[in-house]
Amino acid sequence: MQIDNNTQPIKYDASSERYKTMTYKRSGKSGVLLPAISLGLWHNFGHVDDIKNARDVLRCAFDLGITHFDLANNYGPPSGSAEENFGTILNSDFKSYRDELFIATKAGFDMWDGPYGNLGSRKYLISSLDQSLKRMNLDYVDVFYHHRPDPDTPLEETMGALADIVIQGKALYVGISNYQPEDTKKAAELLRELKTPFILHQARYSMFDRWVEDGLLDTLEQNGVGCITFSPLAQGMLTDKYLNGIPKNSRAGGDSVFLNTETVNNNIEKIQELAKIAERRGQKLSQMAIAWILRQPQVASVLIGASSTNQLKENVKALDNLEFTNDELKFIEKVIS
Repeated sequence: MQIDNNTQPIKYDASSERYKTMTYKRSGKSGVLLPAISLGLWHNFGHVDDIKNARDVLRCAFDLGITHFDLANNYGPPSGSAEENFGTILNSDFKSYRDELFIATKAGFDMWDGPYGNLGSRKYLISSLDQSLKRMNLDYVDVFYHHRPDPDTPLEETMGALADIVIQGKALYVGISNYQPEDTKKAAELLRELKTPFILHQARYSMFDRWVEDGLLDTLEQNGVGCITFSPLAQGMLTDKYLNGIPKNSRAGGDSVFLNTETVNNNIEKIQELAKIAERRGQKLSQMAIAWILRQPQVASVLIGASSTNQLKENVKALDNLEFTNDELKFIEKVIS
């Protein structure tokens, strides 16, 4: 999708205040500092979306000090379109700021017909990244992930492809996503042997989905790898949206495959109790949910989506109060356990 030249806004100049309020955290034992909140482009940036709004959100994010933009080959819809739109906006607004940005993409899900367009083979990963770079008009990404484990391809092949991608100059660092602790440990060992900078594991994590606490965070710490989390608001449950029932225009009220009415109803009492704790902290529930994740030392950043600049600004306010008292943590644990 092209930006309409007839509605082209005034040239973008980033805010001179952009680095004064954002919190930055080190990713594992690397030299990389990430904004505590990063912007994910999974939704709201495809060809079905308003590119002007997408551009406004990206500008707002950078003005707030968010330097990390997270994409994947299949983001859209349709697949690939989020990268195309991002490339268009990057070219029009952010070209002079490229060295201030930390751009990620991934490969692992189905992208094209035939046996080579999915999972974790060397052919798929390298071909996919080449396509992603072309869509975004980039020479390299800052980090390239294998998006999900492949049970049939040897881990040595997948990690070897990531290592060669760095050698080729197509990515500065590599990461993995959705790997269990044991395979994460094996991946780290292989990449260490290959002298490849493995700095991030991207994992789903929220108050309602705590699987990373069962070994993964410890594994990452032992291997000097940072964690960047997604779905921190549990598909919107950890917001004010469902405090008084299920709105018709909500994700749970529609036909979403990620959230349904039964799941919300099963958690509504927890949501209401957590909202009371957040209110006592002077936060919205969504802000407390993000802060609760960032209390983990292994977490370098929390990925959020945003459909508007107002939503983005509201979530970034989570950084205004990142400290929890022991009593607050006990109350939260009692609710969510």
